[in-house]
Amino acid sequence: MTTKRIVIALALIAFLAAIALSPARQWAIDFVGWIRDLGPAAAALYGLVYVVAAVLMIPGSVLTLGGGFIYGPVWGSALVVPASVAASLLAFAISRRFARGWVAKRIAGNPKFEALDRAIARSGFKITLLVRLSPIFPYGLLNYALGITNVRFRDYATATAIGMLPGTVLFVYFGSLVTTVSDLSKPPTGGWLYWAAGAIALVVMIGVTVIARRSLRRELEESPA
Repeated sequence: MTTKRIVIALALIAFLAAIALSPARQWAIDFVGWIRDLGPAAAALYGLVYVVAAVLMIPGSVLTLGGGFIYGPVWGSALVVPASVAASLLAFAISRRFARGWVAKRIAGNPKFEALDRAIARSGFKITLLVRLSPIFPYGLLNYALGITNVRFRDYATATAIGMLPGTVLFVYFGSLVTTVSDLSKPPTGGWLYWAAGAIALVVMIGVTVIARRSLRRELEESPA
């Protein structure tokens, strides 16, 4: 690894550590309260900040809940869903532009890694859709992680838009149940919907594993020995 790569890696680690240690969640809560005081006219600003925060991998659960808290389940979803998809596409494009080439060079000549890369491309839509349906996979990190794979942008964009819709709307709905801005820091709960989401996450995890294994096995069988 070159010195430049080491510096970039260390900078990324430092950035992630800074995000983890910073009071980002409290900042987000304060921002939600401030936007609420500004009224409906601040919706565009809310969407813009949501996109920027997601690209910077600042945990977005508070802002997603905040959309429901401020604007209600319908208008909150109408605001947060496009913002979350836009942020996902932007982060993916950044990762694809600056990291994909390096990954492609590293796996060149390695049959197993090349087969894995092709498997992801072949089943890119299915895999992306399933991981987007599951709340287990970190939203911000996943945007960048998928960018370094060989998944087609069209498949990524379509699967992301479809797969993120249920979870995003559900979180916005949870946010609409909140009565005070300080409650946004608490884990969302919503009766049977909350437990149903957990069950879906488990099923999705199994589905991702099955599809990934099948695709990889197919690619390995078709690859030259």
